[in-house]
Amino acid sequence: MRKLNLILFASILSVNVMFAQTQLEPVNAATKLLNSNERLTIGGYGQIDYNQSFDNSIRSNGKLDVHRLVMLFAYQFNDRVDFVTELEFEHVKEVYVEQAFIRYKLNDFMALRAGLILIPMGIINEYHEPTTFNGVERPSVANKIVPTTWREVGAGFSGKFPDIGLKYQAYLVNGLISYNGDAKISGDGIRGGRQKGAESIISSPNLSMKLDYFGLSHLKIGLAGYFGKTQSTMFDGLDKNNNQLMMQADSSVVGMSMLGLDLQYNYDGFSFRGAFISGALNNTIEYNAFTGSNAGSAFYGYYLEAAYDIFANAVNNQNSLTIFLRWENFNTQSRVEGPMLVDDKYAVKEIITGLGYQIADGVVLKSDIRFYKNKSQNKYSKQFNAGVAVWF
Repeated sequence: MRKLNLILFASILSVNVMFAQTQLEPVNAATKLLNSNERLTIGGYGQIDYNQSFDNSIRSNGKLDVHRLVMLFAYQFNDRVDFVTELEFEHVKEVYVEQAFIRYKLNDFMALRAGLILIPMGIINEYHEPTTFNGVERPSVANKIVPTTWREVGAGFSGKFPDIGLKYQAYLVNGLISYNGDAKISGDGIRGGRQKGAESIISSPNLSMKLDYFGLSHLKIGLAGYFGKTQSTMFDGLDKNNNQLMMQADSSVVGMSMLGLDLQYNYDGFSFRGAFISGALNNTIEYNAFTGSNAGSAFYGYYLEAAYDIFANAVNNQNSLTIFLRWENFNTQSRVEGPMLVDDKYAVKEIITGLGYQIADGVVLKSDIRFYKNKSQNKYSKQFNAGVAVWF
């Protein structure tokens, strides 16, 4: 048995060494800028979308939208200190800061990050540039379950060990806000609780962390966790000796934990990716009674996607034509506590299929058809999408 274990260990080790040159380590806009050797680096991405719902009996107007236009800037102060910021215009009229952090390289394997930081959960929240994912719109799981783009203010450490293909991140951040006079967490999920670094409040810090393994050929596996409590304005100026007010404030907060597993595989024109996210909320009976909300005590979501680049093996071809199929299943209220009943409208299934034509490095023309329905519906609704995606 011991001999068999040694043979197995040696086999795994040899596979790691053999595939070291084909590690799959995805790059996002911030990483791309930080890897530049220039003192000042400028980048950007954007997408313009057309969405058209259609039904045999109901007519619907199509929607044309400059969905997002983002400018990125990175500045290198010296060999160890950088700054990255991401400024986003959504729907032409809304302005957000999506990232704004310093990176202080402590050594070759560790760096301090502090500022407005992306929460490392799933795939899309960190890698949300529109040319990096299939389909005109981001996966719904990366909207309803992971509230992309999810970013909060905090600090922590990140780094990687390239020889073994391991990357790590761990941050302390402010949590989602659950109450500021109105309930922010509901049966629709946690998306309404994002503070986005805009005059954020903190009553207790939250922990966000992730490990990514890319030591095997063409494969990356991620495991993420998020733990803490939501934040509430009711704690501000609260008399700690007033038990009644303390109990009210406690009722405006929910405990929160999330686990995420994601996988990406690319080889010879074929690609596969998937993500599974599961979350739990506690104290929801007291929270719903106090706020009048309908927050569930658990939520989950997953998607599986397969794609193939038709031009992958074409000679002297610089473009790509990718066809894909994605299956999604998510529920923002999969379990409830107390007298409230589970609402089937929050349990949703989707099928998305389409193609993307890369006409230049960083420019993709996209189209797809989306079929979706919740558990209370008998048939799928349909939507056609088309768009332009750029990243430079």
